[in-house]
Amino acid sequence: MRVTEIYNLDIYGDNGQYLGEVRDAIIDLERGEVSRLLMEEWRNSDRVEAKRLLSNRSILFKNIRNIGDVVLVASSGQSQTGQQDTGSSPELSDLASRR
Repeated sequence: MRVTEIYNLDIYGDNGQYLGEVRDAIIDLERGEVSRLLMEEWRNSDRVEAKRLLSNRSILFKNIRNIGDVVLVASSGQSQTGQQDTGSSPELSDLASRR
């Protein structure tokens, strides 16, 4: 499956909660794999905005259970508000510094 095929798909938690829509993806070029799906388009922004996007509007690809007509995400990887728990992310320091 190509990453462009999942753009604009709805994202649901496996508990049935609607989380958003796939708008962008973060690809780990060293590993050749998608690391996160974003529910907002990535834009060149400051560190605070990058942290907000990664912590509140993204899904770790490893938490995805299935991709079909929708993207189904494991609920255990989210807080009660449907936001992704990221902890300290190495992506944040790397991506936010590319300004």
